[in-house]
Amino acid sequence: MKLWYERPAQAWTEALPIGNGRLGAMAFGGVETERLQLNEDTLWSGAPRDWNNPQAKEVLPEVRRLVAEGKFVEADTVCKQMMGPYNQSYLPLGNAYLHFYHGDNAKSYRRELDLDTAVAATTYTMGEVVYTREVFASHPDQAIVIRLSVNKLGMLAFRAAMDSQLRYKTSWDSRAGTLILQGKCPKHVTPGYHGADLPVVYDADTGEGMTFDCRMKVLDADGQVWADHDGLHVQGATVVTLLISAATSFNGYDRSPGLAGKDPSSVVESSLQTAQEKTYEALRLEHVQDYQALYGRVDLKLGSESRREHQPTDRRIRDQGAQDLGLVELLFQYGRYLLIASSRPGTQPANLQGIWNCEARPPWSSNWTLNINTEMNYWPAETCNLSECHQPLLDYIGELAVNGRKTARINYGCRGWTAHHNGDVWRQSAPAGDFGAGDPVWAIWPMAAAWLCQHLWEHYRFSGDKEFLAAKAYPVMKEAAEFYLDWLIEDGDGYLITSPSTSPEHKFITTRNEKAAVSQASTMDVCLIWDLFTNCIEAMEFLNRDLEFRDSLDSARRRLRPLKIGQYGQLQEWSHDFADEDQHHRHVSHLFGVHPGRQLTAQSSPKFFNAARCSLQRRGDGGTGWSLAWKINLWARFGDGDRAGKLISNLLTLVEDGRTNYHRGGVYANLFDAHPPFQIDGNFGFTAGVAEMLMQSHTDEICLLPALPTAWHYGRVTGLRARGGFEIDIAWEDGQLTSARVVSLLGGGCRLRVGVGKRVHVTELASGSTVASSSDAGHLEFTTAVNGAYSLEVE
Repeated sequence: MKLWYERPAQAWTEALPIGNGRLGAMAFGGVETERLQLNEDTLWSGAPRDWNNPQAKEVLPEVRRLVAEGKFVEADTVCKQMMGPYNQSYLPLGNAYLHFYHGDNAKSYRRELDLDTAVAATTYTMGEVVYTREVFASHPDQAIVIRLSVNKLGMLAFRAAMDSQLRYKTSWDSRAGTLILQGKCPKHVTPGYHGADLPVVYDADTGEGMTFDCRMKVLDADGQVWADHDGLHVQGATVVTLLISAATSFNGYDRSPGLAGKDPSSVVESSLQTAQEKTYEALRLEHVQDYQALYGRVDLKLGSESRREHQPTDRRIRDQGAQDLGLVELLFQYGRYLLIASSRPGTQPANLQGIWNCEARPPWSSNWTLNINTEMNYWPAETCNLSECHQPLLDYIGELAVNGRKTARINYGCRGWTAHHNGDVWRQSAPAGDFGAGDPVWAIWPMAAAWLCQHLWEHYRFSGDKEFLAAKAYPVMKEAAEFYLDWLIEDGDGYLITSPSTSPEHKFITTRNEKAAVSQASTMDVCLIWDLFTNCIEAMEFLNRDLEFRDSLDSARRRLRPLKIGQYGQLQEWSHDFADEDQHHRHVSHLFGVHPGRQLTAQSSPKFFNAARCSLQRRGDGGTGWSLAWKINLWARFGDGDRAGKLISNLLTLVEDGRTNYHRGGVYANLFDAHPPFQIDGNFGFTAGVAEMLMQSHTDEICLLPALPTAWHYGRVTGLRARGGFEIDIAWEDGQLTSARVVSLLGGGCRLRVGVGKRVHVTELASGSTVASSSDAGHLEFTTAVNGAYSLEVE
């Protein structure tokens, strides 16, 4: 489980990411100069502001009239009056450099990232001297730790420096051996996709804008150490340990970071003080133990054929791709690694780039894009046994709802809360679009609350945490349901519809051969509301509360405009059978009911399930990186492992840095997902997709190996999580299930679908007694004890 290379990174997408949820770095592994590009997850431009638009409520009736009359292009134009400002941008903190004095004539070079330990290492030789470098981001000690060593006494010499793209100054504390980088963020950054005369705007030093503090300190060194205006200097050393910590003035999403921010310096000093009291060995041990407590829960083996561990990772991608089953395993675990590294309890959620960003105007502001990308980031959290890493998103949803209540009331005159397709650290909830400069195809989408609430419900379904459901999840879900009850209107035929309505980022062709975005009752809208209402109803029944409101939701759910099948046998994306602007569009929003939803299954709705399959077939197997990942999950739900495997092959294609082709994604040399450019959602979506191919639990049963590719002849997976509080191990040979193990964390009934035509026995390990058996490919049902373990064997 290592990414490794035979040369230093030449581009940012070749560097190796480390992170502790809050602090991130990209390690380039240079010989003459090592660069660590640094990030801190709260470092954003801007501040809280009023982004709601009362005019939206005033023009809403006109938009609905135009849509009802089929004047869709005109409705698009009026919709622009409903927008608010663009959201703000996630910013790069800076860079730490180590300038070595040994030249660049390195031999036996190797740099690697070990996923088992979350340690990045670089080694090379100069003559008889072996240089070794280790870097990791410690969550227990909230610091980035760098260990430099040589095998010859006194041969290590370098100068350390820091800089930033933002406004900054450096200073040094020669007595403490500390280099200090302090700076200030812009009060506004215009998104990179929108032109502006002044895209980056700073306030006065005492005015608006977040401040930050980053410090580098020598923990131990056996040579000479001093600091001056050029940086930190080390001479004649054999072993050196450096610590880097950083913090910002972020003091909550609802407080000005410039005028009411906290002091970042005290946070950094405290972190460094705690870390410097430990040896390097202790820092590394605690880091590894903390990380492995999460990472070590799941293991995946896909046989031994076609493995190329002896080749550098970039060469493996280029030469073998998904034929190298070890590379598939590596990419699967890399997604879990990245989630641990970018999302820990108490941090911000993983954004479009996790926590790794090197641009002052990053792609799509490196924000939280709520019409698929943020949700995809967290698809593997529960299934891949990283429930704790889900917590930042769950907290974010509750905070977004606070602002979303104002947006619901001011923009739409509705109860409850809502949010739109873009969010930032200030929990912006209104439609971003610079008050009319944006495109309704992405801006006019008040459906984020429905999708985000699915994560609240899913966390409960996996964990069984009743206190979380009652106190945190259900109140937010209920308020979202209130909004959509008010948002729905009658269509004149007795059905409830949404209007205006879009299918995110994909336009249709009108009967007048014009492109338009806004219509009514898009399939995604209907499926999202069905999902939210269904989850709320189940929550109400479990909690035995709000039963009158439950009846209102049930009545409205039954009146939602029915889904439709189009002229090609496909599930329609819109309520009318419009032609696609792009038949192969990267978004497959109308298939939400298949995945990540549960409305459309082969058992509950075979007609629409098959129509959805037809839609996915028509979409094709191309797409950006994250789109390929979504299709892997969808084909897994359709039970087609070979088609999912084909999408894995398409995703495991090397993308050269700088290439932009929105129909062909892939991965960069460091296995980052390529939209292109880099978006981390494809990494997380891929990991979730592999888990979905091996086990599914979105219906009332746990299905083992529902979409196993023919190429995965034999293998095993341990530690996957299923809804209902089950932990699952699975083994197979020649494409057939051979054994499984179920641990029931909550107790209660367990229903398995094993899909083999042989006799199957389930044995309770504690007693040795058989609790269930089957002689066909049907279901196995048995009652479990809390923390009970059960073995499934196939004769």
